Amino acid sequence: MAQRNPPTTKRLGRPPATDSADTRRRILDIARASFAAGGYDGSTNRDLAAEVGLTAGALYHYFGSKLDLYLAVHEDLQQRVYGQFNEATDHAEGFLGKFEAILDTAHMLNREDPTMAAFLGVVRTDMRRHPEIQAQLGEHSNRRDDFFVRLVDAGVASGEISTTNRAFMNEFVAMILIGLTDGVSDDAKRHERAITAIKLALRGQLITLTKN
Repeated sequence: MAQRNPPTTKRLGRPPATDSADTRRRILDIARASFAAGGYDGSTNRDLAAEVGLTAGALYHYFGSKLDLYLAVHEDLQQRVYGQFNEATDHAEGFLGKFEAILDTAHMLNREDPTMAAFLGVVRTDMRRHPEIQAQLGEHSNRRDDFFVRLVDAGVASGEISTTNRAFMNEFVAMILIGLTDGVSDDAKRHERAITAIKLALRGQLITLTKN
């Protein structure tokens, strides 16, 4: 009589590392879209877990609270966006070249996934409403501003921006990049037109000055 193999049983405990990483990635992507649509107050861990296909208890294995998940979504997005921005500027020359490379990258990212820009826009509202979010994300704002300052300093070093205009250009860059996430990120065609307009303005080709 042939000997039967013993039935296999599922191993208890934590999921394999590859499954865990894939699930974490899926949670972050789904949570980003949910937060982008409804803000911090518009989502619950129970709803997010259901979208991912987990129980609320299983979700807590990855993120201990909704705030932890929100902060993880923000950190993940910051790394992705500014990683792409830094790579783009590394391959461009001068302030104008670097800024246009950032604008092109911003449009590419928005076209691929509009929830990224939408989430960043929602974060600014959530920070005003929730002191606990403001307290946690203040450092990220400083890092973002440091990136803008380095970009402008590259223009000062190349001679494209005068030292007297440095502070003005810092504000200009910040408002342009922040405004792209708040204003037209949900419409790819308007987003592209806005970026084209910014490029034309930077090159002095958008407005024709007339003599009175």
